[in-house]
Amino acid sequence: MHVLILGATGAAGVLLIQEALAASHTVVVYARTPEKLPEETRNDPRVTIQKGELDDREALSSAIKGVDAVLSALGPSVSRGPMHPKGTPLARAYTLIIELMRSHRVRRLLALGTPSIKDPNDKFSLQMSIIVNGVATLARTAYNDVVAIGETIRTQGQDLDWTIVRVPLLSGANDKKFVVGYVGDGKTGTWLTRAGFALFVVQELENNDWVKKAPLITLP
Repeated sequence: MHVLILGATGAAGVLLIQEALAASHTVVVYARTPEKLPEETRNDPRVTIQKGELDDREALSSAIKGVDAVLSALGPSVSRGPMHPKGTPLARAYTLIIELMRSHRVRRLLALGTPSIKDPNDKFSLQMSIIVNGVATLARTAYNDVVAIGETIRTQGQDLDWTIVRVPLLSGANDKKFVVGYVGDGKTGTWLTRAGFALFVVQELENNDWVKKAPLITLP
């Protein structure tokens, strides 16, 4: 497939590009600072790079046109934490992304989320509650944006084939093992590697097992 990757210059996004290429997909990267990408990625003939901001309608439309799916690793920067901008800028970006996907007849969206986005299938987990409440307390604007992302995709993307890929705490380890479920189901945990996230997204792109669902992906 020909896929657009958003959030591609972050740690998870770089791995998502690599995983997509390894699965024989071709990639469009839309990024504000594409020079942050590894040189190997920038020079790969299977990767098309387009520079632009998330609120640039014309540039983003050009990036979406002609792709089969949008894979997004967009999320609040962990390093910025409490300094995340007010006004849910990422959720507002998804409003535009969804509108442009619809206009270009692109139906498949796989988007990064967290357990701050609730799901009816979730059950109580003390550990996860502590994590989510900690984020809500210490990084309120980031928490609000993530919650708004979930609401935006679910309400505005009703005619799309979306999957919200909820991840817990992320690590940089190379372990790609993962389990898929929901909060408090007895099998999911509180950690996942970025490599595991990337592998799940690319596999789900091909398998479509979790369309219009928001599973939690964690280490076993």
